[in-house]
Amino acid sequence: MNEKKEKATTACTMDCPDACSVIVRQTADGKVKAKGNPDNPFTSGFTCAKLKDHVRRVQSPHRVTRPQLKTRSGWQTIIWDEALKLCAARIQALRSRPTAILHIHNEGAKGVLKEATSLIFSRLGTSRVRGSLCDAAGFMAGVHDFGSRENNDINDLLNAACIVNWGKDLSRSSIHTAALVKKARKNGTRMVSISPGGDGNRSYSDLQIRIRPGSDRFLAAAVLHLLINNDAIDQNVLGHTRAPEKFLALMGARPINDLLEACNVSESDFQRVYECYAQKDPVATLIGTGVQRYRYGGENVRFINALALLSGNIGRAGGGSYFQLHSYRNLNLKWLRKREKLPRRSFQFPVIGREILEAENPPIEMLWVNGSNVINQAPDSQLMIKAFTGVDFKVVVDAFMTDTAQHADLVLPSTLIMEQEDIIGSYLHEQVHYVCPALAAPGESRNDYWILRQIGKRLDPAVKLPSAEDCMRASLDSPYLSTTLEALRECSCVRSNRPPVAYQDLRFAHQDGRYRFPYILHPEPQAPAEYPLRLLSLVRRKAIHSQILPEDQKQPPEVWVAPESFCLKELNPDKPVELVSPQGRLRVELQTMEGLHPEVVIYRRGDWISRGGGVNQLIAARLTDIGSGAAYYDQYVRLENA
Repeated sequence: MNEKKEKATTACTMDCPDACSVIVRQTADGKVKAKGNPDNPFTSGFTCAKLKDHVRRVQSPHRVTRPQLKTRSGWQTIIWDEALKLCAARIQALRSRPTAILHIHNEGAKGVLKEATSLIFSRLGTSRVRGSLCDAAGFMAGVHDFGSRENNDINDLLNAACIVNWGKDLSRSSIHTAALVKKARKNGTRMVSISPGGDGNRSYSDLQIRIRPGSDRFLAAAVLHLLINNDAIDQNVLGHTRAPEKFLALMGARPINDLLEACNVSESDFQRVYECYAQKDPVATLIGTGVQRYRYGGENVRFINALALLSGNIGRAGGGSYFQLHSYRNLNLKWLRKREKLPRRSFQFPVIGREILEAENPPIEMLWVNGSNVINQAPDSQLMIKAFTGVDFKVVVDAFMTDTAQHADLVLPSTLIMEQEDIIGSYLHEQVHYVCPALAAPGESRNDYWILRQIGKRLDPAVKLPSAEDCMRASLDSPYLSTTLEALRECSCVRSNRPPVAYQDLRFAHQDGRYRFPYILHPEPQAPAEYPLRLLSLVRRKAIHSQILPEDQKQPPEVWVAPESFCLKELNPDKPVELVSPQGRLRVELQTMEGLHPEVVIYRRGDWISRGGGVNQLIAARLTDIGSGAAYYDQYVRLENA
């Protein structure tokens, strides 16, 4: 803890849209207490349940706090100097063929200095990952449509007459969006939620509509079809689009009944969604990340965007189409790529296990992993393990012996939330936070950037990286901010100068200023006869990604199906149950849940393979249609007695 202060104002760096401002206190007996900052206009004094578990993780006895080297007799604790020399020697040996080194970095924690860990690898010219395990299809859908990713200010939800929520679980994914929805409803806003079920949106919704998983584009197309038939499209809006006649013809090509059959939505529920978008008052559209985790996930988002546009709700207060933004859009990270001159090889993140195994000229000889429990989080975990096993030297920077760390040769102990200095933005709101190191890191834990800067000094010739402070200063040199590092440290938070309504003049970021439509509507694949259930590996309420303490992992893991699910007739309730896919099988505990689509089985993701979980062992590595995203929800499974 900062000795000069009784409390510290910092920010949550976890991969969460809310990026909360947090007050941290440490009591005389060493206990840590953290709560939402009441003086921050967005955080407003409250945070989600995940923060309490983050505090428990910080103080967990399971933490790795000293460098660990794998030997024939097991893990051996070594000193930092030995660990850094070993890393530098391995990198030095590959300087003549740097693409034999692969850097795997993901969003386990956010911040400018987390991004800066890529700096040494870019200057060396190593291989890297591209695409995303999270939101790439939906993000790139916005870029295809609008030319950029912009939303109305999230507080503008309060100006909506109606909010249509396509698949976002407000009870688990963003507590402050949920609070805004509650406030809007008190003011008379109507809320309609569309999903296959499994979310906690009942208390936030005036109407819930159940849809077949992966088929949101067909419902959006059906609403568009009826808007066109009823001559309800504003010609001025069409005038700001490219080749609208081609899109309108596509919408009229399939009967509405066929579209509703494809998405399994009733005529009455369809009419209710239509009435929302046909009204003259503003309608806000929320799009959850789950909607784009299918083979045609980008297409799902693009048709929803088109519905928001053609119903007259883009460029309008109270309207807008909300998907995740870029976390660093208000910061300047151009300096990270300024000196990147060497050609680099890229591996697609969702299929990274296969691409490592197939890599040639040169093959991958060294892995550096930070900000990611990639074996657990990437699809086809067993293939990931095989890929790791075939690499000569693997370094994992983490605070716990995760599934990935257990397959490393060297584990370097990292600092965690509340122990690091940094600057973060948000992929939801417009605030940029200073992250104060409120707690002392345990043992010999170090932040990721410090580790790589020390290694850079040990190379010959050395790779000199800027100081952490210089990195933070450079990031604030942004047209969207007016602050200095000193001022940000003092006030803890600044707001960007972006306008509250995106695309207000209906001029979009494409060169010609016009909106782009999708021009094909792909059919959704049918379930194989032997694997009739769609596996949805959904978010947890109290944990992000795989950041779950070992003692909090239920064995066997639970799954849920609808009470009317056909699979229940084929199972003996007195015998153990397994969840089975072509990739493997897991022992599970079967539960039922009202409101689920009968073709769905739900698994709350993130638990570890080493603890009897790890749903990604069952999920094949597939890419989404755009963005090189992971099509997790394209996996079909069955349930059977063990």
